[in-house]
Amino acid sequence: MDINGDRVEVAEHPPQLDLYQPLLFDKDSEKAASLALDIYEPSAIAEGNHGINHLAMIGGKVSPIESLDYELIENDLFKQDWRSKKRLETLQYVIVKWTFVFLVGLLTGLVAFGINMAVENVAGLKFVYTLNFMTSQRFALAFLVYAGVNSILVVLAALLCVYVGPSAAGSGIPEVKAYLNGVDTPNVFSFQTLIVKILGSIGSVAGGLIVGKEGPLVHVGACIASILGQGGSVRYGMTWKWLRYLKNDRDRRDLVTCGAAAGVAAAFRAPVGGVLFALEEVTSWWRGPLLWRTFFTTAVVAVVLRTGIVWCKQGHCGLSGEGGLIIFDVSGNPPDSGGNPDLNSGLQDLLPVIILGVVGGVLGSLFNQINGTIIMSSNRWLKKKGKYAKIAQAIVVALITSVCSFGLPWLATCQPCPTTIGFPDEPKCPTHGRTPNFKAFHCPANTYNDLAGLFFNTNDDTIRNLFSKGTNGEFAFSSLLIYLVTAYSLALLTYGIAVPSGLFVPAILCGATYGRIMGMAMRIVYGPSSMDEGIYALLGAASFLGGSMRMTVSLCIILLELTNNLSLLPLIMLVLLVSKTVGDGFNDAVYQLHVQIKDIPFLEEHPLSFMQQLTARDAITGPLVWFSGIERVGTILEVLRSTKHNGFPVIDNTFNNGKDERQQPIFCGLVLRSHLLVLLKKKHFIESREWGYNSPQVHGCLSSADFAKPGSGKGVKIHDIHLDIGEEEMFLDLHPITNTSPYTVVETMSLAKAYILFRQLGLRHLCVMPKSSEGQPILGLLTRHDFMANYLLKLYPSLKQSNHKKIHAYPSFRSPSQP
Repeated sequence: MDINGDRVEVAEHPPQLDLYQPLLFDKDSEKAASLALDIYEPSAIAEGNHGINHLAMIGGKVSPIESLDYELIENDLFKQDWRSKKRLETLQYVIVKWTFVFLVGLLTGLVAFGINMAVENVAGLKFVYTLNFMTSQRFALAFLVYAGVNSILVVLAALLCVYVGPSAAGSGIPEVKAYLNGVDTPNVFSFQTLIVKILGSIGSVAGGLIVGKEGPLVHVGACIASILGQGGSVRYGMTWKWLRYLKNDRDRRDLVTCGAAAGVAAAFRAPVGGVLFALEEVTSWWRGPLLWRTFFTTAVVAVVLRTGIVWCKQGHCGLSGEGGLIIFDVSGNPPDSGGNPDLNSGLQDLLPVIILGVVGGVLGSLFNQINGTIIMSSNRWLKKKGKYAKIAQAIVVALITSVCSFGLPWLATCQPCPTTIGFPDEPKCPTHGRTPNFKAFHCPANTYNDLAGLFFNTNDDTIRNLFSKGTNGEFAFSSLLIYLVTAYSLALLTYGIAVPSGLFVPAILCGATYGRIMGMAMRIVYGPSSMDEGIYALLGAASFLGGSMRMTVSLCIILLELTNNLSLLPLIMLVLLVSKTVGDGFNDAVYQLHVQIKDIPFLEEHPLSFMQQLTARDAITGPLVWFSGIERVGTILEVLRSTKHNGFPVIDNTFNNGKDERQQPIFCGLVLRSHLLVLLKKKHFIESREWGYNSPQVHGCLSSADFAKPGSGKGVKIHDIHLDIGEEEMFLDLHPITNTSPYTVVETMSLAKAYILFRQLGLRHLCVMPKSSEGQPILGLLTRHDFMANYLLKLYPSLKQSNHKKIHAYPSFRSPSQP
């Protein structure tokens, strides 16, 4: 039984396993192990060993994954470290942790501001040159410049993602969720991924794709936090003594949580919304001190962004205006022609708000389903065609988007500039901010093209136009309908290609468009007394976000911080509740569906109902591999080389009054593979078992720092161990590194109850103990893999998923026939 989901049969079991026959291979265990192997395709079997790893789609390729060690390891070395820790060292730990939290907020804010500036300046230059050619009536050349720049930017982003940092593709939020759920996904938070995510986000957003930088910013914040949390670098000599305090998965998890919150705060200038987003969407475990740290991190981000905006207002940011930060102050725009400066909402507006919620739930869940189907189909095709196909896919999507955004505005008719909307004293079409709210495009003077104001703009400016208050009648119904269909379709095609892409902006664009259509309909029904169309656009955006992402509290606060209008709170709450309820009736949230598509072994909050019919013993199929308290070095090497297990029970044997007569074996605890490798690397061997029992201080020269977890998976590997024959005949005392207090459950406990314990405590191993005190001291180990629905249903096909149809809505593209 493996700890990360591997079931690996040992080629020749170690000699000491003959000590206790019930724990050895037998016909039943061999049959069960064979059944476990049949669950996966042959491609999933690890080459060079007799077993398999749990595999998932990480960065566009299938990668083996492990679980994280969030549990506190209570062994002799760590207990000695706790007892000997001085007050100064405790103070150092607190200082280092708060310093790193501050650095996470500072660096995330600076990176987000830099991305915004780069996007606005690059996109601004693109529009300037394109409009110059259009002004001189050279429309074909204008299109070539526009489409060419878009294609080049998108191709550069795709090249970086495909060849340099595959893990940077997509939004990154599913990977962050998986990490905070306990899944150790390789290279997701590496420095290489961070750089590609930053540069790729600039290329994909400035290249005109219907994507946002908000999801990637969450990934960027998590990358920054993870890199800082690695506690220095041995390769580059950055091994300051204080940094050792963060070399564990628990503290890194806290930092990554702060980084995810900082990313949302940087994307929307919503510090409180960032904290709630981390709590509601990405974290699986939360505790009181983490609330303070995330709040402090997002406060730092808010200060950095505010400073950057002030700096930009002084004219230092080129074409980026206020830094491209999404901020929609619906309370600060001019009043409309109806003299309605405030939000006038009453009982008459509840019905259209509920309708918006229903529409958002339907369209959001439909988006999730169609997008997931497209990704599954394209993944099968891309797997056959290779990396060049991913580049070609990105080019095709970029060209389609360019053709739509440049060509569709020609379908709209030119409209005269309004003189009573928003700015009655201005002789020309009014403008909101740097980019014209009313674009002329090909229209003559004193007229504008409303469809160009939606298509021929950056996504942020389009959202500003849709949310703008006091502009009722600015967009024609036909223009809004064309933009809704096009933006919805392009978002379905774009989210999933090999570029950094976020879903918040596409969801806001689609929702704000049909929200504005609803506002137009309500003004026809209720007249000028109806709410402003910009308010309906905001509520529509909330409905689509709720229907697709299924968040409530965090989205509500984010939208309130965006709009700077607390009076919208009741309506936003209502529309989010309705859209989430409707969406939940069809499928899971979009990020959860993408976790399933990637085949990541994610533990949901609640166990599946059929787990109530199984016991903890039922989930154990493979033979148990364990070590004695003082074990032969050659035996340890043999087991580590022939299995992929990451944890092993340690069992001692008692003797009757000094006679060579074995008594009942005693379960001592668990020992990790990584700790065994450190001992083997340092070669702290002893001559015999008896010498080990008589010399308890044999590991006095070791400390807990020697077993600290390295960053980015750069720890000791089994192929780094080189021992001669004489050393293999020596022994290792495992008692000092054995976790003497692992979590255990009795074999008769229901699997659902064991699941709750496993998830809520963030475990990697759960020991299953026999009900009887006589016989073997431990039956097996439950790991993350043992709680996966597909695995259990394969073992027990009679248990059907009749009352939980949403689970694994998309089977892995590596095994289409998998249930």
